[in-house]
Amino acid sequence: MIHRRSLLTLVAATAALSAARPALAQATEKAAAFVKSTGDKIVSVVNGPGSPNSKRAAMTRIVDSYVDVDEIGRFCLGRYWRQATPEQKKQYLSLFREVLVTNITAKVGEYRGVSFTMGRTRMEDEDAVVSTIVNRPNNPPTNVEWIVSNPTSNPKIVDVKAEGTSLRLTQRQDYASYLQHNGNSIDALITAMRNQISQSQAG
Repeated sequence: MIHRRSLLTLVAATAALSAARPALAQATEKAAAFVKSTGDKIVSVVNGPGSPNSKRAAMTRIVDSYVDVDEIGRFCLGRYWRQATPEQKKQYLSLFREVLVTNITAKVGEYRGVSFTMGRTRMEDEDAVVSTIVNRPNNPPTNVEWIVSNPTSNPKIVDVKAEGTSLRLTQRQDYASYLQHNGNSIDALITAMRNQISQSQAG
């Protein structure tokens, strides 16, 4: 026999769940549309004509528009972010953006002929996880998940997981390892990032 209080609790929970479903559906639909639009722009640049410099410029615009670079940068620095001075934070975020763009554009030529298909979208806490299959010539299909923050209001990509491996978590581990082997010096990391960019541009 169901007690009155238990019945009221069940009714309230059902009502709350019913109210949440439209908002959840809206969030997943918007996140999927956002990733589809962003992916189409990336594919257009990769497969389209243009010099390496023009493609770098186009990819930079995409990153600036659709990726939350500062949020990813703060995540990648981890606990060291709280230790950094305002000037170090400013330099680090500026260099992180350059490193991110450099890492992306350095492999544009390898992805010529790329295409992708959309999969399902789900919510994890407040972020949307949009699944895709990325296909490129002479390579097996790759499962790629795009993590999108604020999907209903101001969607931004905050992580990409390729075959289950988080790119921002991998970068965070790399930075933590570097800092631990260099006296926890944020200035040393900043210098290393600057050198990485210079070497990439020289190459």
